[in-house]
Amino acid sequence: MNFLSQPRRGQAGFNPRRDAAHFINGAFTQGASGKGWDNLCPLDGSRIGHVPEAGAAEVDAAVNSARAALAGPWGRMTVSERTGLLAALAAGINKRFDDFLEAECLDTGKPMSLAAHIDIPRGAANFTMFTDVAKTISTETFTTDTPDGKGALNYALRRPRGVIGVISPWNLPLLLMTWKVGPALALGNTVVVKPSEATPLTTTLLGEVMNEAGIPPGVYNVVHGFGPGSAGELLTRHPGVNGITFTGSTRSGEAIMQAAAKGIRPVSLELGGKNPALIFADCDMDKAVEGTLRSVFANCGQVCLGTERVYVQRPVFEAFLARLKAGAEALRPGRPEDPATGLGPMISETQRRKVLSYYERAAASGARIVTGGGVPQMPGELAGGYWIEPTIWTGLADDHPAVTEEIFGPCCHVRPFDTEEEAVSLANNTPYGLAAALWTENLSRAHRVAARLEVGICWVNSWFLRDLRTAFGGAKASGIGREGGVHSLEFYTEISNVCIKL
Repeated sequence: MNFLSQPRRGQAGFNPRRDAAHFINGAFTQGASGKGWDNLCPLDGSRIGHVPEAGAAEVDAAVNSARAALAGPWGRMTVSERTGLLAALAAGINKRFDDFLEAECLDTGKPMSLAAHIDIPRGAANFTMFTDVAKTISTETFTTDTPDGKGALNYALRRPRGVIGVISPWNLPLLLMTWKVGPALALGNTVVVKPSEATPLTTTLLGEVMNEAGIPPGVYNVVHGFGPGSAGELLTRHPGVNGITFTGSTRSGEAIMQAAAKGIRPVSLELGGKNPALIFADCDMDKAVEGTLRSVFANCGQVCLGTERVYVQRPVFEAFLARLKAGAEALRPGRPEDPATGLGPMISETQRRKVLSYYERAAASGARIVTGGGVPQMPGELAGGYWIEPTIWTGLADDHPAVTEEIFGPCCHVRPFDTEEEAVSLANNTPYGLAAALWTENLSRAHRVAARLEVGICWVNSWFLRDLRTAFGGAKASGIGREGGVHSLEFYTEISNVCIKL
């Protein structure tokens, strides 16, 4: 029995097959706007279900319920009580692992092997890790000399920021949403989440698990919709929202910053990238090829931290390119449940058209198409899905749009370099600064080059290896602010100084 033809479960409550719903004040609702859209499965373009669009009434209700929960039971809980509930929530996600896995794969079409290894476990871990942070918060204390000789004592207090508006993306829907909701709730805030219109299911399903774990109504709210003129804009402009965290495009991040300026509300933004990989001649070739294949093609290239520019030192350029080509051509597109599937579809026909436009521009500009460049022939019902070929180019100018603009698809441009200085210059020649991967067995070079790359995170001889305690975010046009570990305190809490004259 294939993935899409499995029968519905008979369990009570939310089922990933049915229509999505808003989740407001602990209850599911279709809202009163009467608007909505069909949620389509990227595997074959079939209809999964209906998604309601929130209007001003639903967003108001969600924000008001979040504010009431702050003033009510959630705001009065001790840290141990609150973190205990979040530990139960993480256990609830793991208990319903298969439900979340099915919902995530229906929405995105990604291989189950990928979602089962990363998306769902990390979604649960984002709650358990931040409960540890909440229980170990420390602040500063100073003794101050005064003219009378008796002194003063200064100490800091942290309190929740308030209602956090969370706008999450479609490429890693559960993982990146809980990456924000986890610290927000652990530190005592409440949230209103607007998931991507393309991936509504796991965010909605989490509402049911919130109730099962005993999280009070109003702590976690979900409103569905689009960006401008819809739920996204209504949420970011709402005066009852105290802070906004967003992962997505740089253009949308700019619009959110403008909205947040009204009321002087802080933002945490993880935005676009055009991430480089630097392959030095002294690398371990096996590790560099395997890591670069993952960083370019994982999740069909729809990873904000993924690699789209590959710079290879000239002595190993042709050998590396040949092995990268062989690896790309070995990726088999197919159904999520098939263990042989190495590549899923694009999230939507719109996204596929965008990526194909870069394929066409690269070809028209005389790029050497090493592999790919089109749409694969898929059998049966999969022919209606949003499939695309993994693609590698070389030979484009450094200022070509395929080299300078974020594409967000399974493709990369590979270019040779000669010196370390040239490699650093090429890597930094971008308005973005999210991530980079550096492959070398020379320890001195690794430290030297990593320190010069203008990025928020630099991997050395690895990719997507994350310690959730470390700072995460982008430089330049790739974002503002840092989250992760104690760094999340800066956005999700307010700090006050108490000065006591002795």
